[in-house]
Amino acid sequence: MLKPFFAAAMLAPGRHLTFRRTAGFHAGALALLAGALSGMGGPQGGVITAVGYLTLILGIVEGAALVGWRLTQLPKSQALEFLLVSPVQPRRVFLAEALVGVARFGLVCLAGFPVLIVMVVSGAIEPSDLWVLALMPFVWGVVSGLALTAWAYEPVGVRRVGELVGLMGVLVYLVVGILAGENLRLWLQKLPPAWAEGLYETVLAIHNGNPFGVVRNWFDPGRTPDVVWQQFRELHVLAAVMIAAVGLRAAFRLKGHFHDRHYRPITSDRAARTSTIGDRPLGWWAVRRVMEYSGRVNLWLAGGFAILYAAFLVAGDEWPAWMGRLVFQIFENWGGAPVVATAMCVMAAVPAAFQFGLWDPTVQDRCKRLELLLLTDLGAGDYWHASAAAAWRRGRGYLGIAGLLWLALAISGRAAWYEALAAAVGGAALWAFSFAVGFRAFCTGNQASGVASMLTLGLPILLFALLRTGLMTGAGFVPTAACYLPFSTGLTLSWAVGLILMTLAAIYLSRQGLARCDPELRAWYDANQGQKAG
Repeated sequence: MLKPFFAAAMLAPGRHLTFRRTAGFHAGALALLAGALSGMGGPQGGVITAVGYLTLILGIVEGAALVGWRLTQLPKSQALEFLLVSPVQPRRVFLAEALVGVARFGLVCLAGFPVLIVMVVSGAIEPSDLWVLALMPFVWGVVSGLALTAWAYEPVGVRRVGELVGLMGVLVYLVVGILAGENLRLWLQKLPPAWAEGLYETVLAIHNGNPFGVVRNWFDPGRTPDVVWQQFRELHVLAAVMIAAVGLRAAFRLKGHFHDRHYRPITSDRAARTSTIGDRPLGWWAVRRVMEYSGRVNLWLAGGFAILYAAFLVAGDEWPAWMGRLVFQIFENWGGAPVVATAMCVMAAVPAAFQFGLWDPTVQDRCKRLELLLLTDLGAGDYWHASAAAAWRRGRGYLGIAGLLWLALAISGRAAWYEALAAAVGGAALWAFSFAVGFRAFCTGNQASGVASMLTLGLPILLFALLRTGLMTGAGFVPTAACYLPFSTGLTLSWAVGLILMTLAAIYLSRQGLARCDPELRAWYDANQGQKAG
């Protein structure tokens, strides 16, 4: 049963091309991290911990893309109905597709294994570090992909309840993990001793037992080997349980989710909802599509932390002693608010680069949609507006968070007002450049996931590597540096030239996209209409 699924995954030209690009990107990203580590003379100054964090993030993102994306897009195609009514049970269909995704993700992780071996041979890392740098990103990438799939398959009502639970979790984290912080014992003195000790041990276990906590403790110079090994084993037992739980839940929900998407009854409020369409129906549709899974919990978490961090920056020495400082000091050691604001700009650029909502997961589905759209009077401006509206709606919250941190830096005196303004201009230019690249990919019909991944993951890693190796001039030409270097190196010539070049590139790509959008869409449709599925 599994053989046809694996054969289709590895022989289909589009999926195979995506696999090759992702594998190359993964190996290249690890090579950049290895270069940054060797440029610092080995694992010192917390650099090895940063490499561990970035490797884990890389695995989580790639796992979500290779495992989760395919599984979440699967029920959107009505062709799945033929499999669901066949003798092959829906659960087996899901299991086969999930195993294909996990296997492809495993091969991508193996593509970077030679780089890790070179790091071991050169003495940059110890052989035992491969458990954290090789196995952990793979395991938690699988967890992320299956968890996102299970979340996407849940009914709307369950997702709404989940968002409320997530909001409560964010509030608890902000109060306990940020405001209380290292003073948590002081805060808990008002409770009965047994309750206070139990809550404290629970918070400490969560702090040390999450994936990033295990990475932090693993590379701590003062670590106790037996303790970190125990934390590593317990964490991955939990990961195995989570994989089984969310995988089974998604498998049993596949058929129900398919029926929810394609046989949902028309509700009585349909007329009221359609009255908000306005004069740009394509833009309205694109925004609705990207906001189906809005990721509000992530925005609440980032926004809540940014508000507290901004207050800490402005308060300075006046920050109350009974409130936590440790979390903020950790971020200060990692580069402070400029790094956090840059990360928010990158998050805002993700929907701009990937252009969510304006194409479908397969060539056949895109042809079906274009078959209708190309018969209308819609022009390049309509497609551009729809793409911009969707990308802006999804990313504007993160840009607002970055703006709050820049404002706090200027008010607190940690940065000059013109440096904060320059970073804001750089953040806007980065978003515009990412959008221009994404829109050109939409017009040409090219699968630009590799380019988008390079913009949102590869370039930040490249900037990190260049800064760690002391190549400041070269760092100024990395697009991500446009919103970071004003605080790090000041307004240098290389930063200004890089910003100008990126802005000119964004203008050029946007003009090309608007000029060639309609003919390129038609040419793509003519070339792919009736193409064999794969």
